[in-house]
Amino acid sequence: LLAGRSITIASADAAVKTPPSHYDLLVIGGGSGGLACAKRAAGYGATVGIIEAERYGGTCVNVGCVPKKVMYNASHVAETIHEAHNFGFKVGETTFDWAELKRYRDRYIERLNRIYETGLDKTNVHRIAGFGQITDSKTVRVGEQNYTANHIVIAVGGEPNKLGVPGEEHVIDSNKFFELPKQPKKVAIIGAGYIAVELAGVFNGLGTDTTLFVRKNMALREFDITLATYLDTSMKKSGIKVQNNSVVKEVVKEVDGTLTLHLQNGEIHRGYEVILAATGRHPKTSSLGLSNVGVQKTPEGYINVDEFQNTNVPGIYALGDVCGKVELTPMAIAAGRRLSDRLFGGVPNAKVDYTNVPTVV
Repeated sequence: LLAGRSITIASADAAVKTPPSHYDLLVIGGGSGGLACAKRAAGYGATVGIIEAERYGGTCVNVGCVPKKVMYNASHVAETIHEAHNFGFKVGETTFDWAELKRYRDRYIERLNRIYETGLDKTNVHRIAGFGQITDSKTVRVGEQNYTANHIVIAVGGEPNKLGVPGEEHVIDSNKFFELPKQPKKVAIIGAGYIAVELAGVFNGLGTDTTLFVRKNMALREFDITLATYLDTSMKKSGIKVQNNSVVKEVVKEVDGTLTLHLQNGEIHRGYEVILAATGRHPKTSSLGLSNVGVQKTPEGYINVDEFQNTNVPGIYALGDVCGKVELTPMAIAAGRRLSDRLFGGVPNAKVDYTNVPTVV
């Protein structure tokens, strides 16, 4: 119960097959934050539509936390097998099949996608396929269809930055990591954040020759210095080659298909099957039509919101990675639920608390 009101779940049989054109709440983006907001609002009896052009679950489920943990667990298993003799186990020759792991992982993610879709149908949230563009403060256009709503929530998340150097077309990002059909023998990872560090650990643990190119003196430099220093030492000890103070100048694809990395300091590193850039992320706001209604953004492209997720335009809200506050799945979920509590649950001061949020690498 919230403020004396209960959340009710409608049956799947009651789901409307053809989406109406007007809603109490229209959510753009079917990631963690958007799903949480939509389902909580529907539980209060609001008519809700959610717009998504790709797979439900957003970054975390499809190209982030969830599949990454599958890969991390595989890497951990490989390390456990390697160390098993120290605990009295005699393990014979083993092999690892990257493609087989990918098949299992992809099937698991597809099952989660279906669970999200079923969950929306059961709570009577109408799924609208396509990309949403705001045309006025109450209208979102999807393809040739206009949908109106009393409240519009932007929860489209973010996407990886481009490397921004000649030859970047030969470089993959963290999204494309999950599309690799086979295990590369030698990789270079460019970046100093937790995505770069985690993927370097996965590759290395599974036996790939891995080099991490860090722009300044060490990775995770915005974390506590003791943790960053320990990580730097541990990565090198585990076999990851860490190239500090490395700024990329150019990527070249050689005639034999391998990739060569040229640094601004004149160093040249050759022979990579894959080069992966993990140099940050940016919000996916460019095609939303925000200028049509004057929604204010930061210089980095994030949507400006107050503590209640309000934008400067009445009736339009934003939450999750598109705001750039705390870009973590649990925070997007909490923000989405609190917003629906405030709009439809009779809790006028409901808001999420962004202070002292822990994170794990």
